[in-house]
Amino acid sequence: MKHFKKLINPYIVWSFFLIVVPLFLIVLYSITKGTSTLVNITFTLEHFKKIFEPVYLNVFFKSLQLGIITTIVCLVLGYPMAYIISKAKESVQGILILLVTIPMWINTLLRTYAWISLLSDNGLINRMFTVMGIAPANMMYTDFSVIMGLVCDLMPFMVIPIHTSLTKMDHSLVEAAADLGANKVQTFTKVILKLSLPGVISGITMVFLLSISTFVIPKLLGGAQYTLIGNLIEQQFISIGDWNFGSAISLILALVIIALMRFMNKIDPDEKGGE
Repeated sequence: MKHFKKLINPYIVWSFFLIVVPLFLIVLYSITKGTSTLVNITFTLEHFKKIFEPVYLNVFFKSLQLGIITTIVCLVLGYPMAYIISKAKESVQGILILLVTIPMWINTLLRTYAWISLLSDNGLINRMFTVMGIAPANMMYTDFSVIMGLVCDLMPFMVIPIHTSLTKMDHSLVEAAADLGANKVQTFTKVILKLSLPGVISGITMVFLLSISTFVIPKLLGGAQYTLIGNLIEQQFISIGDWNFGSAISLILALVIIALMRFMNKIDPDEKGGE
């Protein structure tokens, strides 16, 4: 036991400096005013009050809206993909999962620029439209371009958890449902879907949280005027230099994430079984 404690001590130290200290500074900056030093600190809640101004509330609502749409699209497209992969042979499943994860090996910035080359006014898609006699479409700097970029970037986070749940479920229950007279639709809705809920919940949680907090994709595909929560935090810390307000926004976002994770854990069948 003593030897085990010696092994985990370095991780405790690293966790303290990489997690606890930054969180403490974020909380401190969010409730203090003006100074960047710890001398003559003035405590205030004005940064949190500022968040409730209409311009910033619109940013939060827009982020939640796009996060929900992105999550729904990823679920609608990702679940069938994960289901098809789970039905393949084990040797083929590994290759298919590899194909799903390969885009994650490429830098997000490069993937986003690839979407710009596809969706821009003179991009590949509009050129194909012109060849087919279809009027070019304005796709860049819209909700459509941002959602497309987010879905492409976050799809693996939906497919992999669902695939894991589908491959680990007890297939004898599926056979039992068929023996009891259930058709394919009933078997899917009452057995397969319920058994895969832990993966679905994990996928929804990861995709939603990542979609509302990202800033690279909305900035490049949505244009400079396109601001979500992640972009707002980046602006406060890097462009404007208002670390106090940026910390307040970050803290609110962290609380939203924690609340969402608690809610998703409550409806997770595995969590209920563990209790």
